[in-house]
Amino acid sequence: MAPNGVNGVAHDDEGIDYSDIEAKYQVEYDEGLDNILVVDGVPVIDKSKLEKLLQKISKDFSRKGCPIKPENITVPWDDAKGKSKGYIFMEFKNADDANRALLAMNGHQFDAKHMFLINRFTDFERYLNMDETYHEPPPEEYKPKEHLRAWLADPQGRDQYATYRGDEVEIHWHGKPSQCEVAYSKTNWTDLYVSWSPMGTYFATLHRQGVRLWGGPSWEPLQRFAHPLVKLIDFSPNEQYLVTWSFDPIVVREGAEQGPQYFSPEDEGNNIAVWDIKTGNLLRTFPSIYPEGDDAKKQMQWPALKWSPDDKFVGRVTPGQQISVYELPGMHLQGKKSIKIEGVVDFEWRPIGDKDREEMEKENKTTANGAAAKQKKVRENMLAYWTPEVQNQPARVSLMSFPGRELLRQKNLFNVTECKLYWQNQGDFLCVKVDRHTKTKKSIFCNLEIFRIREKDFPVEIVELKDTVTDFSWEPKGERFALVSSSDPNLGNPGPGITIKTDVSFYQLDRTKGDFKLLKTLPARTSNTVRWSPRGRHVVLATVGSSSKSELEFWDLDFNMDETRREGAPWGSGIQHLGTADHYALTDAEWDPSGRYLATSASAWRHTLENGYAIWDFRGQELEKHILDRFKQFLWRPRPPTLLTKEQQRQIRRNLKEYSRVFDEEDAAEESNVSAELIAHRKRLVDEWNAWRLRCKEEIAEERRRRGKKVEPAKKAPQEEEKEEIEVWVDEVIEQIEEEVVE
Repeated sequence: MAPNGVNGVAHDDEGIDYSDIEAKYQVEYDEGLDNILVVDGVPVIDKSKLEKLLQKISKDFSRKGCPIKPENITVPWDDAKGKSKGYIFMEFKNADDANRALLAMNGHQFDAKHMFLINRFTDFERYLNMDETYHEPPPEEYKPKEHLRAWLADPQGRDQYATYRGDEVEIHWHGKPSQCEVAYSKTNWTDLYVSWSPMGTYFATLHRQGVRLWGGPSWEPLQRFAHPLVKLIDFSPNEQYLVTWSFDPIVVREGAEQGPQYFSPEDEGNNIAVWDIKTGNLLRTFPSIYPEGDDAKKQMQWPALKWSPDDKFVGRVTPGQQISVYELPGMHLQGKKSIKIEGVVDFEWRPIGDKDREEMEKENKTTANGAAAKQKKVRENMLAYWTPEVQNQPARVSLMSFPGRELLRQKNLFNVTECKLYWQNQGDFLCVKVDRHTKTKKSIFCNLEIFRIREKDFPVEIVELKDTVTDFSWEPKGERFALVSSSDPNLGNPGPGITIKTDVSFYQLDRTKGDFKLLKTLPARTSNTVRWSPRGRHVVLATVGSSSKSELEFWDLDFNMDETRREGAPWGSGIQHLGTADHYALTDAEWDPSGRYLATSASAWRHTLENGYAIWDFRGQELEKHILDRFKQFLWRPRPPTLLTKEQQRQIRRNLKEYSRVFDEEDAAEESNVSAELIAHRKRLVDEWNAWRLRCKEEIAEERRRRGKKVEPAKKAPQEEEKEEIEVWVDEVIEQIEEEVVE
């Protein structure tokens, strides 16, 4: 066989021209510089730390889905000083990889002191050759942005609420009957549920692709967060950050979009994500942590991350080991280490109250006026945590300052089964509900350990209870609390149709003795939920989640305020029952921000019996009720804290009679308008009825004529009919005298 042929036939390629094929399939090599990036903000080092620095940079880029080898990084040196110049050159395989790295790593916080600032190498030549002649840019048309809190300027001072029914979400205005209307409606607005931010600025909807935020009068989309199959969300108290959770771990597919607003390969396997609301950037991700114990009963605690009231810190607990606190916005571990606490179960941040805000305003004014000679002291946050009994050590509740990490107070507890921490919303008190067991561990009873936070050394008051406490609630901005307790033997194993008997008790701080004293107990109730008005004073006792009982009790704890302030007045004499109502199979009860109205709802997520919602006033009078099939959710829109000073609020209270006179006139005009409309409506119905009746008579007469029957003469018109007089005798007792005859 010939060496260059088939079946002995030789081929001569020397005479064939391949130039057209070579031109068509020629591979063009990228000889430009678009694949090179200049990274500024790199630490200045000597040559002994070069290898370690390159490995760290390569690792950070690879985590964000932009792999690069140390040999592709060039570090310029200052030979005179023997140190680097603080910037580097990075060469990627192609321009696409370089662009991806630019998007993902520009602004990356390398460490506490250094942030990467990245530019393309080709941009420098463009900047050097830029025409420096000034050309005035054309003026852009001004487009005013919508105010995200425009609903607060409503002339009628109305509140808003959201409803979710079937596939439709509606935003409603709530006010007087003539002022109630739908502000906005949208079908398929959410795939799962809706949520307001803590101050009502944002409206969140959940979708398969992630979360979207909406707001403003036109309800335009404001931000989105790409967390696929998200199930739970949680806002920070000041609406700066958002936490999302999905049961499905994060997966980053090959070729997925990269950048500060997207997950990177280093986030794979995690479930929790923290986002910046203003920029939409992803700050950090975490895996879910489940409590220790039986695998079948594992349930993740939510919110999994707990925010400090000033949005400066966010913490998460690793049960039995530590509390990890991260500093915002960098999401770096504060102090580079967690708080190691053996056996720790749970913790809660102390809220900031009105007194704290006033003190901070005074400090800021003093600093601004230059009166503060010393350096301003950083205001510390406070957190409370508890640990169970471990070996020979008792259970313990501790108060710690943060970021100082100073232990402020500890309280030992014995025979503890479970603890629950309840902060009063002004941060004045901390109640630790302690479920204790007897020595035989056959029965459980409850104690309340109450810390008075604003007093020296944080004194603790103990309220001993014989029964199990099923619900506890502080009065907002007050010194009272309510609790629901029960000794019913069916409490631990409630079955269908079984009603648990409960007692509801109110306690108040006795300033003369410095302890909490029982105000009143309401025995033999079925209530299992306490809902305080946001303004305090008024409270609703509800039976939630029961198909057999659904009572609502409305109470006023300051009904006889003037009498209770007198010396010698009976303790708890100001408590008054205002009314009782019923909402069958209710699942939720929530006060509006003003504390004047209560909304109750029966959600189709819990059952399908008479779903819908109702709105009541604070006395228990039903204002409106809607039975809606496939009704799922009702949410009042929260309001931000008032901008009025204490003095301005006092001035309004002093002039309340003048304001109330204006409001009374508006109510009277409203009532007269409603009456006039009602009378006109009734007259129209009567006229329609008379016209229909006359038309029917004419049709009947015509039918009789057609059949040859006698037609009765038409009677006079209603206004000309003879009037029939009816005489009615009315007996009236003018005077009644009772005489007692003595025999």
